[in-house]
Amino acid sequence: MRWYANVSKDIANLPQCLDYFYNELGEARKEVKIYGNVEKASAALPGIVEHRFNQLQEIEAILEYLNIELRRIRSKAFKKYLENYQRALSSRDCEKYVEGEADVVDMEKVINEFAMLRNQWLGIIKGLDIKQWQISNIIKLRASGFDGVTGGYRDWETDRKSVV
Repeated sequence: MRWYANVSKDIANLPQCLDYFYNELGEARKEVKIYGNVEKASAALPGIVEHRFNQLQEIEAILEYLNIELRRIRSKAFKKYLENYQRALSSRDCEKYVEGEADVVDMEKVINEFAMLRNQWLGIIKGLDIKQWQISNIIKLRASGFDGVTGGYRDWETDRKSVV
């Protein structure tokens, strides 16, 4: 689903958009783990990265749209205070009043939530990058003849005790 188009058409779609991306975040966290056949994981990784990076870009676009809307709301409130207030206000006074406007505060909260979501998606992209690096090293070790590499979890503490 193209969430940017839905949100930019009607901002009331934002809660469903957030739900969608949080659900996808849970699925993406599973894709960061290395398990099963390393060759299959290596072959699937470019498609996973492309899909998840596109989702991150859509989140970035929605976040920018929300920032544009925030500027519009601030401008409207600023104009209200500058033109319709009972006494003449300085620009700085208007800024202070605008910061306390309910619409401005609400939009800043929404932007903060979306920025947090974006940062979690950046973590997913970083995790996929590290996964690629680890898979590459496992494949290189196998190619050099070290067959003990499984690509799965190893209990290093148990291995260390068995050597001692």
